[in-house]
Amino acid sequence: MPMIAVETQFGCLGVEEIDGAITRLVWNGRDEGPATPVLQEAAAQLRAYDEGRLQQFDLPYWIKGSEFQRRVCDAMYAIPFGDTRTYGELADELGYSAQAVGRGCGGNPIPIIIPCHRVLGADGKMVGFSGHGGVETKVALLRHEGAASLLI
Repeated sequence: MPMIAVETQFGCLGVEEIDGAITRLVWNGRDEGPATPVLQEAAAQLRAYDEGRLQQFDLPYWIKGSEFQRRVCDAMYAIPFGDTRTYGELADELGYSAQAVGRGCGGNPIPIIIPCHRVLGADGKMVGFSGHGGVETKVALLRHEGAASLLI
């Protein structure tokens, strides 16, 4: 599967594509295969996000897995830049338990683009982040988006 690497303040991000859709984002990524138009656009959008020029990604993505996983990822994708939701709020919206939504967030294969960092524990508590660096990266992403008032 083709992948493109993008240097950002959050690390070197590798974005993977299958059949014209983004399927995965990893840290310590590297260029593999052809730089397809979708990968080139993903790289451009990640650079713009990193530089503070982009607030909403507009990329085709495909989530492998269950309908539940796709619903959780779609709900996270809809959280606006600089805003946050709790696991409980997403659970109420989707009709699942907060624990199930937490597992769904942890299974997000495309962090940053699908902003699982915008989902917090009860009372705004910082809990897990599946990306490289864990909670520290989550905090850095939220600060980058101006959600730092939550972190005081």
